[in-house]
Amino acid sequence: MAVPSGLGVIVDLAPVHDGARPAWLALGEDGTISRWDVATGRHEAVATTTVPEEPDHDPFDGRQLRRHLHASHDGRFAAVVNDYGRFGEVLDLRAGEITLDLENDGGHQETVPFSLAFGQSRGRCVVIHRTEWNRLDVSDARTGSLLTDRSLPEPPERGPLPEHYLDYFHGALYVSPDGKRILDDGWVWHPIGLPSVWNLDHWIGDNKWESEDGPSRVNVCDRAYYWNHAMTWIDSVRIAVEGLGDDDEEMLPGARIFDTTRTDEHGMAVELLAFEGPVGPFFSDGTRLFSGGASGLSIWDPEQGELLGTVPGISPTRHHASAGQFLELVEGVVRLWDAGRVGAGSMG
Repeated sequence: MAVPSGLGVIVDLAPVHDGARPAWLALGEDGTISRWDVATGRHEAVATTTVPEEPDHDPFDGRQLRRHLHASHDGRFAAVVNDYGRFGEVLDLRAGEITLDLENDGGHQETVPFSLAFGQSRGRCVVIHRTEWNRLDVSDARTGSLLTDRSLPEPPERGPLPEHYLDYFHGALYVSPDGKRILDDGWVWHPIGLPSVWNLDHWIGDNKWESEDGPSRVNVCDRAYYWNHAMTWIDSVRIAVEGLGDDDEEMLPGARIFDTTRTDEHGMAVELLAFEGPVGPFFSDGTRLFSGGASGLSIWDPEQGELLGTVPGISPTRHHASAGQFLELVEGVVRLWDAGRVGAGSMG
């Protein structure tokens, strides 16, 4: 199906779950944010972003600066950020106002997407966002108030590192389905990709240092020169990470499944299974693992590593979890597949 002409050129999409029908937020090339019902084609403009351009951006390893649209679960708040850049903003779509200007303060920002995710804490919507290369903060999405105020220590030129110092470049963020934990696809020097997990509730409510060295923080795995690749929560315990191997030059296509609530003898998350096959973006419906490679969408059993089925003709980059929709946008045409109708050929 074609994108409605009134939406213009779409640069990103984000699912929202604020009604009986599944809907998407669409970010236009001109900065307009619209609410779009893909099934009916109806759409309405709800806000306009003013995130500045970054003309001096120097790409790292081919990673071009790009606009990324995030949405809170209920669709009230949106965030627009410059992935692999420094700037962004949070918007209250109901009030039509910017509630928080974002800046990640540099520090190899060209190596990672802008760290940001929406969550819930004690009945309010919060936004988790990178404010320095080694610091994440949590702010109230409605008021912009900082909820994780703390002073990070500076490392000495020589000698042991101070308490709470985190030598870690934060990357893409993923909140668990139950909203209680967060997965961070970051890296450490020299460089090594080192995804980590910790408890979001504890961080906001009990320990402001939880994201640095809290007791719930667990490293998942380490891979030399390998981050910014597919990963997803399968449920609120298990995650799937793309790539078989521990070095980018020897990586094979496949998935590794980890239990993030248990650790092995090295203090890393327990690896449950590794199997060949899955490539591209990863998604999950709580039971199955979906991978969106160039040849189409594949469906996997993450407990046995078995291929359950394929959906040719669509390589989705977005997943509407509550609606079971997978979406690919290519040159103004939307390809949509409904996972609730497996075998029905329900591709738009």
